[in-house]
Amino acid sequence: MRRYYWIKWRRFMMWISLLVLIGLLILGGGPTVWNIAMNIVNIAFNLLFAVLFIIIQFAALFWFLARGRTYWILPGETGATWEDYRGNPEIVENATKIVTLLRGVKEFKEMGGEAIRGLLLFGPPGTGKSYLAQVIANEAQVPFAYASAPSFQNMFFGVGNLKVMSLYRKARKLAKIYGACIIFIDEIDAIGMSRQMGPAGAGGMFGMGGAGLLNELLLQMDPPNFDNSRISKLLRQLGLRRKKAERPAVLTIAATNLPDVLDSALLRPGRFDRKLWVDSPDYDGRVDVFNYYLQKIKRDSTLTPEKAALDTIGYSPAQIKHIVNETIVIAHQRGAQLAGYEDFRTAMETYEWGLKQPLRSMSEDEKRNVAYHEAGHAVAQYLLKAHERVWKVTIIRRGGALGLAATKPTEERYNRSDSEILAEIQVCLAARAVEEEFLGKKLNGVTSDLRQATELAGAFLGMVGMGDELFSWLTLNSPAEGLKALRPKINELLKDQMLQVKKLVREHGGFVHAIAQELLLRGDLTGEEIEHIFVRLYGHSRMTHPEIIPRVLTDSLEKRTDDTEQAE
Repeated sequence: MRRYYWIKWRRFMMWISLLVLIGLLILGGGPTVWNIAMNIVNIAFNLLFAVLFIIIQFAALFWFLARGRTYWILPGETGATWEDYRGNPEIVENATKIVTLLRGVKEFKEMGGEAIRGLLLFGPPGTGKSYLAQVIANEAQVPFAYASAPSFQNMFFGVGNLKVMSLYRKARKLAKIYGACIIFIDEIDAIGMSRQMGPAGAGGMFGMGGAGLLNELLLQMDPPNFDNSRISKLLRQLGLRRKKAERPAVLTIAATNLPDVLDSALLRPGRFDRKLWVDSPDYDGRVDVFNYYLQKIKRDSTLTPEKAALDTIGYSPAQIKHIVNETIVIAHQRGAQLAGYEDFRTAMETYEWGLKQPLRSMSEDEKRNVAYHEAGHAVAQYLLKAHERVWKVTIIRRGGALGLAATKPTEERYNRSDSEILAEIQVCLAARAVEEEFLGKKLNGVTSDLRQATELAGAFLGMVGMGDELFSWLTLNSPAEGLKALRPKINELLKDQMLQVKKLVREHGGFVHAIAQELLLRGDLTGEEIEHIFVRLYGHSRMTHPEIIPRVLTDSLEKRTDDTEQAE
């Protein structure tokens, strides 16, 4: 090391000596030498000016192109706290540990540890991944940078790399001031896609670039220990700084909906080695989210967090926030001072199915066809789906559908049994069964129903092993090959389920007619109104006599078991 610095000092003294010698020769050479020297200096100055002008033009162009579309938030500017992040207490618990590390970076390093560099958040859209990163930054009282991965892409080769370098350079400067800094990169899969699957990020002009942007990100996330300040560089060159270079604590948090496509180099230890699954909240979580948003609006007693949470199984916090806001919009449009549950239902229906667009020119015969079609679905849903409740049946057009029959789960469900899949198939086929049994014709409105029934039957036989074989078509190159191979058995299963659901609608023909007549009269029915129709006809509700629900399904399963035993 001493020899290295001695060589640098000797080289420096040699250049000084050479410049002094040239100066003495010019001063002692007289006017002729002075004129020659001035001409050389003038030419050199003109060349230098031209080169600097070109450099400035390119620098200005690249500065304009390489400006990062990054939003910087300093500590305390957002005010987002753990109290504002609702619905996932387990996520908060894990994120709190990261905040503890960021707050105590200095003490953690003194213990011999290294600050974490990467946290990958993945999950469905709208579950609060970016908001969680903001809360972490605010709770840790460190600067926060919000960047979108596609904003790094550029048609010119190298410009995206400059954006990434600039982003991390500023983050390291802030980390030295505040102790740590957080960079949040949304949609990381746009530039972090596996290099084996294709080009990671956008290629530059003439196809250049490719994985260069990903490589730059990999380097910036896990760089060597270096101190890049000008003073430190000068002191090191002069041999006056011997202190070991330290790496500023910069935490990169990334979010994606497609974690499986990320390059393995991004996921190794030292980069995104910590992963956090951010999912939609369960019932208790949704109650917590609704409590947070409903306390901010004016509402009556019919709209409660518990009732709203039951209707929104599978909803993300972003969807819940949107529905609550739409509820206020609908209440305001009808001139009400308080929002109610009916406004909430209308908001959900509009969000899920679109606005009502009735077809006033539809003939009475076509209305009757649609009414019996949806009545078939509704009857099968009501009688066969033990873990779901009919939520809405309508013959008023929404989007491209002339009518629809929708259900909502009565509880959180994570698995489905064979009888439940068969029930779903029968619900799909119920409309065609009613058309044949009560209208005496077949209509083309069952296109999506038959497609869904076929997919369910294919999964029943070829994916989850609920038929007489354990073969899975997922091992084939294409699911279409498995579907083609199982076509005879799928068709047999569908015909069997059609016979079962025809038997069901014949036994409850009065129920079918009553629902169809009410739909023709009123246009749509709620689940509660269908429940009242059933009680009026049979004197009891489905819930008080659950034994009527699985009878058809049990017959179907027993028949399939007997057929399998006979075949064996």
